[in-house]
Amino acid sequence: MVDFVNFKDGEGRWIEANDFGLQLFQLENVEYRGKKDSELAEYTAFYSDALRYCEISDEETWKNGEITRIEEVIPVPNGSLKIFDTIKVPLFHSDGSRQGLVIIGRDITDKKEMARQLAESQQQYKSLFEYSPDIVYMLDLGGKITNLNPQFEVITGFNREKMIGKNVKALLPKKYRRFLKHFIFSVVEEIKPVVYEIKIPQVNGNMISLQCTSVPININGEITGIIGYGRDVTTLRKTEERLRRTEKLSVVGELAASVAHEIRNPLTSLKGFVQLLQVEDGKHQFYYQIMLDELNRINHIVGELLLLAKPQHLKFTKAEIQKILYDVLSLLSTEAIYYNVQIESVFPEQEIYLECEPNQLKQLFINIIKNAIEASVNGGTVVICLELIENNQVFITVKDDGCGISKDLLAKIGEPFYSSKEKGTGLGLTISYKIVQSHKGTIRFDSQKNQGTTVYMTLPLTQKDKRN
Repeated sequence: MVDFVNFKDGEGRWIEANDFGLQLFQLENVEYRGKKDSELAEYTAFYSDALRYCEISDEETWKNGEITRIEEVIPVPNGSLKIFDTIKVPLFHSDGSRQGLVIIGRDITDKKEMARQLAESQQQYKSLFEYSPDIVYMLDLGGKITNLNPQFEVITGFNREKMIGKNVKALLPKKYRRFLKHFIFSVVEEIKPVVYEIKIPQVNGNMISLQCTSVPININGEITGIIGYGRDVTTLRKTEERLRRTEKLSVVGELAASVAHEIRNPLTSLKGFVQLLQVEDGKHQFYYQIMLDELNRINHIVGELLLLAKPQHLKFTKAEIQKILYDVLSLLSTEAIYYNVQIESVFPEQEIYLECEPNQLKQLFINIIKNAIEASVNGGTVVICLELIENNQVFITVKDDGCGISKDLLAKIGEPFYSSKEKGTGLGLTISYKIVQSHKGTIRFDSQKNQGTTVYMTLPLTQKDKRN
């Protein structure tokens, strides 16, 4: 037998042992029969302690009076250890006295090592699953969620325990649901990870972008499900969108620099000839006036293009933000009266100075407040608030109760040549974004259709990098 087998009498003396047992304790050439473990210990220095411990272990088995199963660790001369799953069976005479002891020990060293490696592997997998910064998900082949890591709850806000067991369709927007079967099929059939990007809702209703990588779960050659991870790339996508807008501004600036002056030269000639004709021909004054108005409009658009031309040298000076806003409100008061709009301002008494290019800030506020006035076509109120906030910044809000902007159109605000106005060029807000960017500030729009619009702007009090 490949196991250690040993028979002892009621006194603990060896009766019989197999070759494996004798070799294990280095007793091949020893007359072992009739000797106790402690006596045999004298014949093998290396295993003397192990043999003496056997007597102690045997005594515990006798006292228990029943089959005992223990794990025993036996040293090996090469420095390693062998682990034995040992069964000790005590035998008794009818009067209860000790008759003998049967000992069978199986070497489970390799089995224990495999179990240790498996436990370690499981722990590594569990750590990866539990502490991954991304969502880790498992689905069966029907699309039912079989497991989710804690990060799912952190990113989405949904309770992961309630989501486990549900079909993933419950989490997906409608436009993705019809593709679920095709997705599962493609993951099962592909021999490489399937990568895709989807938008899913958070518990508060906000949409987030997830970049998902999925692979099949293969157990004993059979695919039983899908495992993958979803990385939240919402911030990355917003950053990319901001970069795209910046690139558009750059392209428009380059375009403006190359064509604006070329447009103005013939424009000046056309305007001069129209004015000359207007003096000499009194019959068609109405048409000449229309032509002049349109030429002036072209000239105004060219002027806006020139503001986008690059490079621009900004000279920052200390200016009082309240005075800039008051100047703008005075300028737009006539326009407000024309649209039957009331303008309210809430400014702090403390004078707030910031480093800026005053004329550009005036243009920024004119664009924003003028839009708010024009949006209030049936009258209303435009409220401008100014406050000093932490991190040495000023916070300006312009709020109207006008027609508002739909969600789709709101996403396009600031893009060059995009405008919802019939005669708008789309350059006003493009220039506004550029001015805010050059002042190292932020601008954000919040609006709903027919419920008004609020513009939030932050500007730093100081420009740390004055090379602009």
